[in-house]
Amino acid sequence: MQLFSPNIPCRSSLLQDSVRRYLQLPADQTVLILHAKVAQKSYGNEKRFFCPPPCVYLSGPGWKLKQEDLGEAGFRVCGYMGLDSMGSSLMETQKLSFEEQPDAKGFSCAKALYISDTDKRKHFRLVLKLFFSNGQEIGTFHSKLIKVISKPSQKKQSLKNTDLCISSGSKVSLFNRLRSQTVSTRYLSVEGGAFIASARQWAAFTLHLADERCSRSEFPLREGYIRYGSVVQLVCTATGVTLPPLIIRKVMKQYAMLDVDEPISQLHKCAFQLQGSDRMYLCLSTDKVIQFQASPCPKEANRELLNDGSCWTIISTETVEYTFSESLACIREPVSPVPLIAALQLTGGGDVAMLEVQGEYFHAHLKVWFGDVEAETMYRSPKSLVCVVPDVSAFGSDWRWLRYPITVPLLLIRDDGLIYSSSFTFTYTPEQSCVPGQQVLSDVPQDSDKLLDSIHQEFTRTNFHLFMQT
Repeated sequence: MQLFSPNIPCRSSLLQDSVRRYLQLPADQTVLILHAKVAQKSYGNEKRFFCPPPCVYLSGPGWKLKQEDLGEAGFRVCGYMGLDSMGSSLMETQKLSFEEQPDAKGFSCAKALYISDTDKRKHFRLVLKLFFSNGQEIGTFHSKLIKVISKPSQKKQSLKNTDLCISSGSKVSLFNRLRSQTVSTRYLSVEGGAFIASARQWAAFTLHLADERCSRSEFPLREGYIRYGSVVQLVCTATGVTLPPLIIRKVMKQYAMLDVDEPISQLHKCAFQLQGSDRMYLCLSTDKVIQFQASPCPKEANRELLNDGSCWTIISTETVEYTFSESLACIREPVSPVPLIAALQLTGGGDVAMLEVQGEYFHAHLKVWFGDVEAETMYRSPKSLVCVVPDVSAFGSDWRWLRYPITVPLLLIRDDGLIYSSSFTFTYTPEQSCVPGQQVLSDVPQDSDKLLDSIHQEFTRTNFHLFMQT
């Protein structure tokens, strides 16, 4: 990758000024890909399109700035999505056209993607290529791994083989298909703060396992795999809108099974009974989500008769988010590969503390920045960067500032000034108890350089704390 890197003495200070402006007013561009965690294989001429369909959202103020830069005619975003084995053949990919939503996000989905039975892989990724309408390439973005299954498992799931089980705290999508017709598929979604059934867009919900012995106001969350008969809570990942506590039931031939407690598997049919209600279930009615009262089964007390709209299919979903900012420079190269930070590992102490940045899509043209301070960075592999933690004095000339924690955002910046922000921060935390007998919070005489130096050494070299923002 040929990157523009002007060799001028003041480049470093110019870049630092630009980073400061960015930190004051971030102009990020975000590409968000939502997709199912598993995909059912097609057989013969039958095409089983991925359900729910992979979706792409474009958000962030940087897209507006790019529009002003390119002008209306050249700005429109378009793209192609396909499977990662398809190469560059546009015949095997689906074209995406983005429409602006009321919340100013761009949206598109790939409704006609499938994997054929000639593809023998057990896992694959989706590949998204984005362009501006003037022909300028934005970049290439990958989904997370998708597992290929032949059909929904009808066997009782065992926790010894958890590959297809759904765990508490994971994300799921729910869809309903009346009379098994593909054209009637509706997805549980959220619009205007209310739950709806949409034919076009779907929401990812965090599925929490709750403690049914507690009242709804307490509702502590639990870890573990979701079983039928469990009390769960569905929380929309985008809006935070939440359904009341629900009991998840297995569905067989339009009956809710009240005595089944096995683990839930991918693409299973299930129903959601409102906890404490008299057989009331979450139900789809055209584009609305309502409550439906099931009928008791006279001959079998462990079953309740549902209608079509109360039977939902459940599937785990994944979200991958790529964020970058072109606001510092006129970028001519694609923004990809966009690095993703997954974890931080601090090592060392004394005079040198080292931070390993772990993730994906790293390359040798990246530098780690602590706020507006560039760190000496070493490239290890596409999954690892190592940098020297800057001394805390880089963030202020007055060492007495160390009385308070200092938190700075972690950025990755490419050679040509392209910024990749992250949800990670680094915190310098003084521990006042480590200098016995010294009143650190009191004013220090100006001539006490040695004392200041000792405080500096004690507070900055060994006392670091890392955390990820939620």
